[in-house]
Amino acid sequence: MVERLETAAGAARVSAPAVAEPRRLAAAAALLLGAFLIFGVGFAQPAALHDAAHDGRHSFAFPCH
Repeated sequence: MVERLETAAGAARVSAPAVAEPRRLAAAAALLLGAFLIFGVGFAQPAALHDAAHDGRHSFAFPCH
């Protein structure tokens, strides 16, 4: 699939994979950040970090026990 973009110099052709690549990168970054927040902080040893993550999981209805 090729999209046409109108510019001041004329029409430019942009391929669909070039448009979808930033979305995939953003989705992967969000997934990694979310996994870290749930698992990295959730299993942390300091009680304050663990309790904060525990309360956050409950506020989003994420089962943890």
